[in-house]
Amino acid sequence: MRPELIVGNNQQGTDIPEAWLTALEKGGALAAKEILARHLATDDAPLPEHDCVEVALVDDETSARVHEQFMGIPGETDVITFHHGEIVIGVDVAFRQAAENGEPPLRELLRYVIHGLLHLAGHEDEEPADRAKMEAAQEPLVAMLWPAVAGE
Repeated sequence: MRPELIVGNNQQGTDIPEAWLTALEKGGALAAKEILARHLATDDAPLPEHDCVEVALVDDETSARVHEQFMGIPGETDVITFHHGEIVIGVDVAFRQAAENGEPPLRELLRYVIHGLLHLAGHEDEEPADRAKMEAAQEPLVAMLWPAVAGE
């Protein structure tokens, strides 16, 4: 299966079970396969070129630093995707968003992995129309893959 996903817990403030990392790697690899088959937005999208995508789970402080450094935007964020094949996910943001939406935190983390992969597939979310198109690809994938990730 291409690409392989490696999920690393690069924060200590929030407990992330090892089983979650494995589940996100499995779900992310399945998502990448689906995205490559059905959801490439541009011909020059970087996702097909990657044998491996690294996902870094980080705290608010690191998320804010990366967000400011690479995007020029102050404050923490949910997902930052780099075309070289790295996805940085704000764990604290994911847990807050999950609580706000009444969802399991692992499902929100899966959503962020899929979101990052869609960015690597050429999707953008700056404009409302682009965001709607991206969510139309993202949310069915979350629903489809959640049972496998949750172990149901």
